[in-house]
Amino acid sequence: MMFASDNTGPVHPKIMDAVMGANDGYAMPYGNDAITAAARDAVRGLFEAPEAAVEFVATGSVANALALACLAKPWDGVFCHRTAHVEEDECGAPDFYSGAKTILIDGADGKITPEGLEAAIMQCKGRGVHGAQPGPLTLTNITERGTAYSLAEIRALTAVARAHGLATHLDGARFANACAALGCSPAEMTWQAGIDAVSFGGTKNGCMGVEAVVMFDPAHGRELALRRKRGGHLFSKHRYLSAQMVPYCQDGLWREMAVAANARMAQLVQGLARVPGAHLCHPAAGNLAFIEVPRAAHARAFSAGAIYYLFGGTLDDGPADAQLRCRIVCDWAKTPEDVERLLAAWAG
Repeated sequence: MMFASDNTGPVHPKIMDAVMGANDGYAMPYGNDAITAAARDAVRGLFEAPEAAVEFVATGSVANALALACLAKPWDGVFCHRTAHVEEDECGAPDFYSGAKTILIDGADGKITPEGLEAAIMQCKGRGVHGAQPGPLTLTNITERGTAYSLAEIRALTAVARAHGLATHLDGARFANACAALGCSPAEMTWQAGIDAVSFGGTKNGCMGVEAVVMFDPAHGRELALRRKRGGHLFSKHRYLSAQMVPYCQDGLWREMAVAANARMAQLVQGLARVPGAHLCHPAAGNLAFIEVPRAAHARAFSAGAIYYLFGGTLDDGPADAQLRCRIVCDWAKTPEDVERLLAAWAG
């Protein structure tokens, strides 16, 4: 019963087969191979953006950092939610790569509002030369609280950013889960909604380890390539990285796995009605949720073999009926039986 992260899940067999297939014979290094060219075309086709600059890296942290470095000047501030992944989980990598600093904005359920963004931009402008200058906006979808920005919400936020001459980046570590939740296409959630760059995640959704940095303005292509190399993230045997993206983008595999993960979370949320004292902390749009259940319920689950993260306390630190928050994440390979075992353990 592994619910700690979608990073814990297995690689889809089609992805693994593609990596093994890339091992047949010789290929030019540093992305100058036919597999990488095919992967770029597959991503461009998926996003309906034939001119987009596309580069592949191994981690979401560097994907976000490189994209933001292309959009921000060193004296800029990068606007993000206080709980955004770039703020909480990347050890300052976006700041390190870009020289810019994050400017944190509060908002319910892990989401920024247009009013909150407007106020943050105006406050930033008010400091003149003495403060960080207004820079790009970055949004996380699925958010770090498990919620999702709707297409209308994304359009409203990018409109505010563009009114001030600012670009917008989308952190899409769980991009596929957001698309599946919203029932939209990659194009509709990105450039058609005003997004200028996206980190298109594969690792959390059944790949071995690959993320695509997509810059919809091809003028950023040369800078992106140079920043990736200078940052030490250009693989020499690049075909093994790129090979994962070909089957991932083909025949809807990316969406198929996200739909499966989201369905298991929906099953779990529905089943919370059977768990005494269970409480969903935020709306669960995709495959991630924060849930409160009594300490005794957590103890039963852990004894039954469940693995997930607790927040605000430990199993041994407090009364049995005290509520403890946890984060539950479902991956593409999670089964209905896995979810039922967790619910049964919680329910006692």
